[in-house]
This record gives sequence, structure tokens and C-alpha cells, in this order.
Amino acid sequence: MSMIKDYIQSNQDRFLEELFTLLRFPSISADPKYKEDIIKTAEFVAQKLKDAGADNVEVCPTAGNPIVYGEKIIAPNLPTVLVYGHYDVQPADPIELWDTPPFEPTIRDGKIYARGAADDKGQFYMHVKAFEYMMSQNELSCNIKFMIEGEEEVGSANLGTFVKENKERLTNDVIVISDTSMISMEQPSLETGLRGLSYVEVEVTGPNRDLHSGVYGGAVANPATILAKLIASLHDENNHITIPGFYDDVIELTESERDALNKAPFDIEVYKKDLQVTDVWGEKGYTTIERTGIRPTLEVNGIWGGYIGEGAKTVLPSKAYAKISMRLVPNQDSNRITELFKNHFEKIAPSSVKVEVKPHHGGEPVVTPTDSIAYKAAEKALEEAFKKKPIPTRGGGSIPIVALFEKELQSKTVLLGFGLDSDNLHSPNEKYGIENYLKGIETIPSFFKHFAELSK
Repeated sequence: MSMIKDYIQSNQDRFLEELFTLLRFPSISADPKYKEDIIKTAEFVAQKLKDAGADNVEVCPTAGNPIVYGEKIIAPNLPTVLVYGHYDVQPADPIELWDTPPFEPTIRDGKIYARGAADDKGQFYMHVKAFEYMMSQNELSCNIKFMIEGEEEVGSANLGTFVKENKERLTNDVIVISDTSMISMEQPSLETGLRGLSYVEVEVTGPNRDLHSGVYGGAVANPATILAKLIASLHDENNHITIPGFYDDVIELTESERDALNKAPFDIEVYKKDLQVTDVWGEKGYTTIERTGIRPTLEVNGIWGGYIGEGAKTVLPSKAYAKISMRLVPNQDSNRITELFKNHFEKIAPSSVKVEVKPHHGGEPVVTPTDSIAYKAAEKALEEAFKKKPIPTRGGGSIPIVALFEKELQSKTVLLGFGLDSDNLHSPNEKYGIENYLKGIETIPSFFKHFAELSK
């Protein structure tokens, strides 16, 4: 470990400046006006892979944003690790809530503040720098392939096609993804499961135009009011989701499994203090750890309609909208859940309005094995770096392509994340600890070493 630590220390300023350059690209996949920035980001990533020693580096076009591919095959008899990451980021809105510009990386209290710092630029770039180290010291013990895409934040619409068309090129023994979090820098952990996702947008239409709320109020259905009532009805008094059939396929954990999950270090008072809330909220009968890891949820991600500008405008809106996401657990199917939501939402709407449900994107839940060679290699690497054995946890987020990889490439995934839940993912003031970034670079070569040894 001393050699990698020395290498990191002597190159730390460069490692940070390269990451800062990457973070300055506003590679927002949700907004077409950033298409040029998307291309520039992909080209930057490709160049850095070449600089680190990768062969056959290519910016691969798709029907959407390009995928960056590179590899280093050192011997056909050695195991192959496929590193997946994404260079696209969430929109930075609302900009006014950022303490510093979202695309001008700023260091405060040992943290890098920028959109994409933790999700996922800072995390996938650790692998590029770890690869650079292994190449420079002739320590690369496995073949390595990189696949860094630009559409993860909008559902990876074109990744499936790319994977199907490049199965031979992407052949591997394990996929490593660093796009998840740990419990803390004092207690490392490995996520062993991810929730699936069903994302929809709903539109409620009343009259054919905005109306004067004095002249028409009380006589014509207000879409904003109706939408609020419809959404409120989706949970009962126990915060249980009321869509018929929603829980039919949910795999319930045993009491012993739940007990093991709840042994992870967690302080509810610290949790509430960090979020500045006086109490937690969720499905009755489950702990906060269970609610965010092993239970499905339904959340409103955005809601709007009518006049929302400065001052007052007394209108009854013609339309109201909401974006809704449902996080899913094994064995729920995202397409079935989307259909159940659509049928239910349309059924409960009163005849005074019209409702349209527009499916957006989704993905399937996954559970990764904890008895695999790859998991054991990651466990050993983290224990070496942190001097403490990592705890297996369940992640609340979704990485839909994990299920895709398993289906198309017959590959299992290791979720080797170094982020923290407090990194403000998808929120203003997203951040990533410098210590986390450098510790990831330190740990990854150890994973390769142990994976090669255990694979013999």
C-alpha cells in the first residue's frame, strides 16, 4: 500500500485539477442545449484513458449521447474487469440555492463542491487514475475494460442497444461500478442491492384555458386541486401505497435478515439533525434503514400548474402536472408497476378532469451476491484501505443497467462506491470528499490484485 500512497501524494494536485476540469463541463443529459458539452466531456474522458495507457479508445456514437470505450488486455488467461461509469450529470437547478457555481469546482472543508462531483464524475475518474497507477508501476493484474456512458441520468436509453451490439467486446468476468455510497469514512460498506425504478409524468386537464378564479371558482374543477387529492390518495394513514397489486411481487425479508440489516451503524438523531427535520416519515412497521433499502416507495419529484410567478394572479389553471418516481424491490417489475400506476390513477380521477399518464423511464431491482470472488476481493481491498471490514448494505437508489448487464453479458456486479449519503446527490451543493476520492484511487488497485489472486 505504501507505493500507491506515495504515488497519490506526489500526484495529488494533478489528480484534483484533472477532476476539476472534468467537473467544469456542464454535461447535462436532460437538456438538449448541452449536447456540445456532452461531446466535449466524452472526448476529455477518452483522452484521459489514452493518457493513462488504455488501448482501442473510442468515443462510440449512439442514437443519443456517445459512450466512451477503452481497454487494456494484457493476457488472455487473466480475468477481465469491466469498469462502468457515467459522465452525464443532473441539471443544477435551482441555481440560486448553490453557494458556489455548480460547474466551477470549489473546495470547502475538504470537500469538492460541484455538480457531478460524487455522481458520478469523481467516482468513475478514480478508476482512470487507479489504472494510470497500475500501468505506471506495471501492477495491472487483470485485463481491464472501460465503458463510460452519457445517458445514465435520463434512463440509459441507448446503452442496451450498445451492449447487445458489442457483447464480444464487452466480455468480462465482473463489472465494477463506483456510483454508490458507504456508511462513512470510519465504517466502510459494500452495497449488495439496488432498488428498481418506475418514473412517470402525469397531466391533469380541466377547462380548455386558464379561468378567472372569481368567475369560475367553485363551479369548474381545478386541476391543481384534483391533482393534489389524487396524489394524497396514493398513501394511506400508515403511509402504505394504495395502488392495487403494488406489493404483490415484493419479496419480504425474514426477521433475521432484517435484524442483520439494522445492525449497520445508524444514528436517527444525527440523521434528523443533518436534514433539519423534527421527525422521520415512512411506511409503518419499518425502520428508516429498511424504508430506504428493502421497501418500495412512491414519491412526488415535482409538481406544478397555474401561476407561479411573482405577485398574485387569480387564475384557475387549465392544467396541472407532476413527476412521480417509484423505487422498486425484488421481485417487482418496472413495466408492470408503471401499468398498475397508470390504470389506478386514471380510474380514481373524477369525470370533471382528463388524466394522462406518460411513462418516462425505469429499471429493475437487483441483488448482488456476497459469496462471489469479486465481492470477497472488494471486501479485502476495503479492509486493507480502511483497517476495518466493510458491512454489506442495501442501497436505496437505482442503477437500472446492473440488471441489463446481468441479462445481456451474464455478468455479476460489484458496487464499490466511495460516496456518502450526505453528498447532496441531485441537489444543490453536491459534494465529494477529497479523502473519498483519493481513498478510492488507493483501494481500486488492491481490488484488482485480490480479484486476480482469488480467480486462480
